[in-house]
Amino acid sequence: MTRSPSSDPDRRRRPRRRDLLRGIPALGLGAAALAGCTQAGATTDVENILSVSLNQAENHPSFLALTYFGEQLAEATEGRWGARIYANEALGAQQEVVQLVSDGSVDMAVISSPQVENLSMAFRPLSLPGAFQDIDHQTAVLNDESIVGELFASLEPERRLRVLGAFTQGSRHIYTDRGPIEGPDDLAGLKIRVQESDVFMELTRALGGSPTPMAYGEVYTALQAGVLNGAENNEVSYVTQRHYEIAPHFTLTNHLVGLDYVMANVDRLENMDETDQEAFARSFAATQEEFVRLWAQETDVSTQHMIDHGVEIHDPDPEAFTPLIEEVGRSFLASEADEELYETVRAVAETQGGEG
Repeated sequence: MTRSPSSDPDRRRRPRRRDLLRGIPALGLGAAALAGCTQAGATTDVENILSVSLNQAENHPSFLALTYFGEQLAEATEGRWGARIYANEALGAQQEVVQLVSDGSVDMAVISSPQVENLSMAFRPLSLPGAFQDIDHQTAVLNDESIVGELFASLEPERRLRVLGAFTQGSRHIYTDRGPIEGPDDLAGLKIRVQESDVFMELTRALGGSPTPMAYGEVYTALQAGVLNGAENNEVSYVTQRHYEIAPHFTLTNHLVGLDYVMANVDRLENMDETDQEAFARSFAATQEEFVRLWAQETDVSTQHMIDHGVEIHDPDPEAFTPLIEEVGRSFLASEADEELYETVRAVAETQGGEG
């Protein structure tokens, strides 16, 4: 189980972020100091180490996949390059880390979609309700350079940021302290925790609930106290945060398939020779495949945990929620370019044999 940072008794003994950042330029220039070390998330016995910032814990699929990336890169470059992963926001909150990657103090980072949208709203269609049908659909789009290639390169000229790809954050569903939830009428009057986001607020209203913005770390006690009736997230977070103990009705609304972006400093990548750049690209492509496998595995484990602990999993008629979800998604398309990207993404599902 993932421990939340607030419950980690060792958190207060960790090095201060300022101290960690002092060492990063040295890591970027050549990691002889780390050669042979056994610290989790650090590739050993390599000439150069890429610093990678992550806001998740060391047992999260993102950390495991990035550790795999470092190993693959070290092998593909014959020890010229590796990676060290800084978990649990050790290098700073995501809004800080974006700037650190931009100016080259940190080499790579996993950044949530809202933070990337703060840099460019052109990314928003990929984060809207109804854009993706499921993780397979999302993966097909994110691997299609004809769809995302120009977008992913759009931050390079001004920000020196390259979007390498993305890690899915799974299909999001609503869970509540009562059920079953078969349609919007069953959510009427229920206070549902949401991120402080206009999209999530409007979506929850459309699905029948009463959106209640709140820090995620406060949700458990709010559910206990009856301040909330439920929340929305993926199976993995639902289990790791133990929300099933108080909100045992999990409804498969599939209202959003989330994603985090993996970004890198352009100058750092271009300082690699051509052979190593090609090895980097191959290693990251393999890492994306490994992440999908790890996420599916963790979702299966979490779902079984839910069943074992008496969670009632409800699978309502898709027509009860899907039209509302799509209507909200389209309402946030602000330009013709947004509409074109959104519809292009949705059309991929049709080529896979799904319904758009």
